[in-house]
Amino acid sequence: ETYKDGVGEGARSGKLYTQSGELPEELRDRIVARHRSGQGYRKISAVLKVSKSTVASIILKWKTFGMTRTLLRVGQTELSGEKSLGEREMQSGDGRKFMEFAKKQRKKILWSDETKKVLFGLNSKRYVWRKPGTAHHLSNTVPTMNAAKYRDILDENLLQSAQDLRLGRRFTFQQDNDPKHTAKIMKEWLHNNSVTVLEWPTQSPDLNPIENLWGDIKKMLFLKQKPRNVNELWNVVKESWSGITAERCHKLVDSMPHRCQAVLKNCGHTTKY
Repeated sequence: ETYKDGVGEGARSGKLYTQSGELPEELRDRIVARHRSGQGYRKISAVLKVSKSTVASIILKWKTFGMTRTLLRVGQTELSGEKSLGEREMQSGDGRKFMEFAKKQRKKILWSDETKKVLFGLNSKRYVWRKPGTAHHLSNTVPTMNAAKYRDILDENLLQSAQDLRLGRRFTFQQDNDPKHTAKIMKEWLHNNSVTVLEWPTQSPDLNPIENLWGDIKKMLFLKQKPRNVNELWNVVKESWSGITAERCHKLVDSMPHRCQAVLKNCGHTTKY
C-alpha cells in the first residue's frame, strides 16, 4: 500500500491495519504527522486505513517516549540508519519543548509489575515424583497467579490506585505481555473499565522502572533480620516498599527516554538499567 507525502490523502485500499499486525515505521510517522496537523483519531483511521485503537496507541507512544518505532527484542539487529520522527524531533529546535511535553505524559502512566520472594530455599524449579502423562495434574503443579486472579487484583486496586496517586480518570496503564495480562477476560475487563493500556514490547525488563524497585527491596531484605514465617516476610516487604521515596520513583520514570535509547542502541540486549 502506498501513501502520498506529508499529510495528504492516502491511497485507498481495502486493507485495514489493526493492532494484531506490525505497522511500518513510515506509516506510524504519518499517523503522528496527521495528529500534529490537528486531525482527529477517526479521520486518521479512515484515511490511512488503520484501526482507531491502533492510531490512539501509536500517538500515545509518541507522546510518552518521543518515538514511534517498536523497540527491538533480544537478538534483533538495527538495520536501518534512518531516524524516526521522535529522534528527528529531539534534534530540532523544539527538542526541549517536546521533552517537557513527554515528561507530563509519563506522569499519567500507572506502572505495574510482579515479583515473588520465597521464605525458604531457592526461587527455582521444584521436582516431584509422578506417573507418566500426569505433568499437569493439580497435585503435581505449584499454584501461581492466573488471569482470573490477576483480574481480581486489578479490580480491587487499579482504579483506586489511580485515584490515590491523583492521575485522573484518563491515565494510562502499563503492563507487560505476560499471557495472563493478554487473556480474553483481561481484555474484556480493561475495555469495560475504559482503561487505556500502554503498548509494550515483549521481553523488556530493562524498560520497566519497577524492576529497579524490586532490586531496592531485595537489597533491603538482605540487610534486615531473616523472617521466620510468611507473616514476618510480608511485613518486611511492606516496610521496605514504604521506605522507597517519591523522588526515587520520579527519577526512574524520568529515565524512560534514556532507557528506550539504550535498548535500541544495544539491539534489545541487556543495558545498564
